[in-house]
Amino acid sequence: MVAAVIWLSLFLGALVAMELVAYLTHRFLMHGPLWFLHHSHHVPHRHPRLEWNDVFGIGFAVPSIVCIYLGTFGEWWALLPIGLGMTAYGVVYFLFHDVVVHRRLRLRRLPESAYLRRIIKAHLVHHRTHQRDGAESFGFLYAPSKFTQQQR
Repeated sequence: MVAAVIWLSLFLGALVAMELVAYLTHRFLMHGPLWFLHHSHHVPHRHPRLEWNDVFGIGFAVPSIVCIYLGTFGEWWALLPIGLGMTAYGVVYFLFHDVVVHRRLRLRRLPESAYLRRIIKAHLVHHRTHQRDGAESFGFLYAPSKFTQQQR
């Protein structure tokens, strides 16, 4: 029982921590020295396509794969739930960011929860600028309450 609680805590901790890692990476690296890759994501386009920005997905996948491998086949069992938490964040990120917000895969209808509307609005505000500087809202799964849309 204790081992399961520790395992679940490591998994959930990694999942939540990845939002902070993603925020910091997005704010200080993607909109900083790695703008030359991230810029492709701020260029308007109407069709789903691969972007140079997608390289970041590979960059985030490598440490999670290493953690899963070492946690499964190595002596560091705690790395397995951490790697799986990182992977779970990647799946959630892809579903929210690429599918729901940017509609890289078409859905019949978009979910209508207040949370999703806030995330979508915050990300659209982020994309108002096509430059490296001047953007706001760098999170992916968290957006401040100021992005809550008023009901009409």
